[in-house]
Amino acid sequence: MHIRRTSVHNAWDNAVPPVATLAPGDELTVETADASGGQLRPESGTADVGALDFGKVNPVTGPFHVDGAQPGDALVIDVLEMETGDWGWTACIPGFGLLTDDFPDAHLRISKISGGFAEPFPGVRIPVVPMIGTIGVAPPEPGEHSIVPPRRWGGNMDIRHLGPGARLVLPVGVEGALLSLGDAHAAMGDGEVCGTGVETDAVVRLRVDVRRGSAPSTPIIETDPRSHRTGASLATTGIGPDLMRASKDATRALIDEITARTGMAAVDAYLLASVAADLKISEVVDVPNWIVSAHLELSLLS
Repeated sequence: MHIRRTSVHNAWDNAVPPVATLAPGDELTVETADASGGQLRPESGTADVGALDFGKVNPVTGPFHVDGAQPGDALVIDVLEMETGDWGWTACIPGFGLLTDDFPDAHLRISKISGGFAEPFPGVRIPVVPMIGTIGVAPPEPGEHSIVPPRRWGGNMDIRHLGPGARLVLPVGVEGALLSLGDAHAAMGDGEVCGTGVETDAVVRLRVDVRRGSAPSTPIIETDPRSHRTGASLATTGIGPDLMRASKDATRALIDEITARTGMAAVDAYLLASVAADLKISEVVDVPNWIVSAHLELSLLS
């Protein structure tokens, strides 16, 4: 199954009709649009950043109905392959980003993407590490919900480890899950501090499955062994408007996973997290919710 990037929507809403239906275990190929929704082009300039229509940003392709998925289940998504476009953009968008008061004016850099590198500045070559910035399922609450902030149901998480070879586990909120994805990056740092990575379009191949009655409290990722600066790790998440609370939630979720996978006492899992896990600010710009992820090498759980 191959879904074009024309099948997009711009808000989380469980009333959006699915563009396709999948059976558990199915694979599909999804084209995603860049985060501007086509408003920025290789020839764009700074004035185009200031003129962005925010009602069109962060489009996601989907939704996909997964047969048999019910609230309380876990949706398991394996990212099998990912190919980015041949150009990308990075921008300072007025009113958006960690340091909006320091950098109030629009600014834009266009990157050529080739040979495994993106070049946002002359002579500065950033390794391409493809990732899916936004991927999630429909929330159970009715009506439209902004795509910008992440939630328990996933969404605009901007976790840079969510690329080829990674596995994402999401809680299912509505019948059929209604999975959507978009906002691909060719590269991004933890935190995405200016609010954008190397934003690009992409073609993503996924496999989707269902675990009955196993919904996690927050999204969980298992990273690819080849993952840039991480290796094979278990990553749990804390999502919310307060970084301290998010840090606690990510750590609690990690303790829960350690105890479930190993039978270790919770207090010992807490000690293991302290000596071997890394807390990362994965995203700190998508108001009002931020994401902290807690990473632990999978080899310590075998």
